[in-house]
Amino acid sequence: MDIRRLLVISDTVKFEGGSTAIVPVTRVAACAVIANPLAGVATDDLGVLIPLGAELGEHLSAEARTLLRAPVVSYGKAALIGSAGDIEHAAAIIHPRMGKPMREAIGGGQAIIPSNVKIAAPGESIDVPLGHKDDVWSFDHIDTMTIAVPGAPRPDEIVVVVVLADGGRPRPRVAKSGAVPPRTA
Repeated sequence: MDIRRLLVISDTVKFEGGSTAIVPVTRVAACAVIANPLAGVATDDLGVLIPLGAELGEHLSAEARTLLRAPVVSYGKAALIGSAGDIEHAAAIIHPRMGKPMREAIGGGQAIIPSNVKIAAPGESIDVPLGHKDDVWSFDHIDTMTIAVPGAPRPDEIVVVVVLADGGRPRPRVAKSGAVPPRTA
């Protein structure tokens, strides 16, 4: 697998909702732009894409982890498919084999890894959903990071994204019961 471009973005939120973050949160997105070997090909056999998920899960998690100074608390993944591709091309990469190497890179993770995929024009954004790595019901960690890679994906490419974060939302104030006052650090 050849990666045409690798874009790694680190975003630290220190102020949110009109106040200082309870604890600053850093989210890191590692994005790989790869060729889609099935672009323009009408086939139901997606087997060539499946191993890419494991390779990219390992590589992108390691890239993201290097910029995260604190332990990983939440994670997510996504893919943008160029217009000559099929939505199932992204699903074949990010679902069957990507999770295991992501979990290995962060030392665990019991919860599902939230994901999103879509067909996109070059430079289009995608919202990468995030969730707590061990507790899918941790409302404080249900978040999103919006990612765009300038000039990608081209029609015959796929942008694959892994996001790792050292926290949830910077000023969480919602629980299962409804609105709650923010907790202090």
